Amino acid sequence: MKIRCPKCKEIAELSSDFAFVKCDHCNLDISYGEYVKYVAHNDVTYSDILGDYATSTEGQTAGTLDEWD
Repeated sequence: MKIRCPKCKEIAELSSDFAFVKCDHCNLDISYGEYVKYVAHNDVTYSDILGDYATSTEGQTAGTLDEWD
């Protein structure tokens, strides 16, 4: 599947099993989970999805984007 590379903004490839994202333009090669985190950190529009990738949120508030670094 073709998706936008978060690093160079060119077209990247998402594997059919959602395992990885590869971009031939800038040599990006990351897992899909890392891709989601990268996008969420760099685009405030998607920052609310970071909670889906936290290991445990028990007893925690969502916090701010700065707290995810």
